[in-house]
Amino acid sequence: MNEPVSHPCPPPVESTGSRRPLSTIAALVVCTGMSLAANAQFVTGLAGGSGSAVGPGGALFVAEPLAGRITRVDPRTGELTTFAEGLPAQLPSVGIGGVMDVAFIGSTAYALTTLVGEDVGGNSVVGIYRIDGPTRSTVVADLGAFSLANPPSTPFFVPTGVPYAIETYRGGFLVTDGHHNRVLHVTLDGEVSEFITFDNVVPTGLAVSGNTVYMTQLGPVPHDPEDGKIVAFEPGALVAEEIASGARMILDVEFGRGRKLYALSQGIWNGVGEGSPALPFTGALLEVNPDGSLTTMAGNVDRPTSLEIIGNTAYIVTLPGEIWRIDNIGSPPFGSR
Repeated sequence: MNEPVSHPCPPPVESTGSRRPLSTIAALVVCTGMSLAANAQFVTGLAGGSGSAVGPGGALFVAEPLAGRITRVDPRTGELTTFAEGLPAQLPSVGIGGVMDVAFIGSTAYALTTLVGEDVGGNSVVGIYRIDGPTRSTVVADLGAFSLANPPSTPFFVPTGVPYAIETYRGGFLVTDGHHNRVLHVTLDGEVSEFITFDNVVPTGLAVSGNTVYMTQLGPVPHDPEDGKIVAFEPGALVAEEIASGARMILDVEFGRGRKLYALSQGIWNGVGEGSPALPFTGALLEVNPDGSLTTMAGNVDRPTSLEIIGNTAYIVTLPGEIWRIDNIGSPPFGSR
């Protein structure tokens, strides 16, 4: 596949106001194809950014790995409210991990943690935590213990794995492990099993439609465009069907209006080492075309990590702790571009 292409777009529209000091509401992008710059940020000042979810009241909930916190974000104003804290934070000696993602079953939130176990110098459970209150949580699934007892067939050097994304599925969860190259199924009782396994493709983001699971693949280093893929599979599948490919470091996939698929590319790998991010401002929001190609909707995003779509607006969480907002992403009849 060829790498995605961009299309021109009019200037952004200004929006102001936020009641949390660390939050900045700046210029919004109100059409697609825009090459974004620093002033396209919607919110800044988060303690790092990784996974996210749309939760109760249609709000955006974002994992802040450096603080061990989940923050609620008003998608209209950008106002930030601490939703849960006291979760395992990223270990400075590791540089990645901590609380990685969040998912909801009804009004109950569940947090996914990564690279906080004894095998990397931590003392916390690598797994899924149920949020019981603003400062209280309960471990419901020890994914690290499962991985220790059930090592993958592909090469690895972190015994507890690197759980990356969590998605609700059939009253439980699916979790990608980007290091152990598999997707785990987890029940609310904490039972863990393999849902599907892969070669060295580095599974990342998830989206679900009925029984079908859509997943992004980062691909092994150096994360060439042909290795960045979106695939789909159902329960019992031994292999996944390729839906699209052709962008570097694809990390997430989400449905927009009209069941249109969108994906998130972090950009050009910085070359530092396995698990290191892309170069700043090389990321992009992508539209998945019926022929499996990808079109850039917005570029120059700074190291994006996760994507949520609310209505016809995309919210992109970034590694430095920002949220970028892109309005009106859908084409007619689902948008006005």
